[in-house]
Amino acid sequence: MEAIRLGDFNKLTVVKTVDFGLYLDGGKAGEILLPSRYIPEGTEVGDELEVFIYLDQEERIIATTETPLAKVGDFAFLEVKWVNEYGAFLGWGLMKDLFCPFREQKKKMELGEGYIVHIHIDEESYRIVASAKVDRYLSKEPCPYKHGEEVDLLIWQKTELGFKVIINNQYAGLIYSDQVFSYIHTGDRIKGFINTVRPDGKIDVTLQKTGRQQTLDFSDTLLDYIRAHEGVCPYGDKSEAEDIYREFQVSKKVFKKAVGDLYKKKLITVSPLELKLV
Repeated sequence: MEAIRLGDFNKLTVVKTVDFGLYLDGGKAGEILLPSRYIPEGTEVGDELEVFIYLDQEERIIATTETPLAKVGDFAFLEVKWVNEYGAFLGWGLMKDLFCPFREQKKKMELGEGYIVHIHIDEESYRIVASAKVDRYLSKEPCPYKHGEEVDLLIWQKTELGFKVIINNQYAGLIYSDQVFSYIHTGDRIKGFINTVRPDGKIDVTLQKTGRQQTLDFSDTLLDYIRAHEGVCPYGDKSEAEDIYREFQVSKKVFKKAVGDLYKKKLITVSPLELKLV
């Protein structure tokens, strides 16, 4: 069998049962205990189970059927559960909290606060640990993304320009403030779209679809809005951009393109501060 992936999910076969749980075949890692509280009802010797493998309080390899908030190789937003003289311990959905030593903290972590961290295996101790110095774990390789491509985003931190994000658990990116039309904060996981990959490798992302597809999608939304409001939209080309943002969560540029699209299709009439269904 393949080597055990510590800090990840593994499919392992039940080899024997004991009073306090059952043992799984861990190959070279030996037999791995799955405590009684995690055993699915009806499990028998010979069954294959998908379990998460980590280290217990005694640093022994152990299995669980619980699902953690993140696994080794992931970036995640985790809350500090307790602090001692060695570092902070973060809740990640398992019995044993995740350790973040002081040397891996950008600033001293405080009880009850949440932080973006990277989860990895410490090469010296073989322990699963977290690091708040996430920059060093982001890919420096050229990214493969194209304009308009949909991606998964983890909101990282607020800056003067907007929000730094982690793209697809791999690359750093930025959402500019003028592209944000709803409340977001550190730790949110949302969908986004690639806007620009710059020559220096920096990536700009947006929360809305870009280009023609965005116009088409919002055209449908705007038409539905007008139909739902008795054939009238109280916004037009001369309406304030802020009012349009507040009502539709799109820029005035996108709004005007959609208006033009519907007008060309002869679906609406247009006046400076109003649209009407034909």
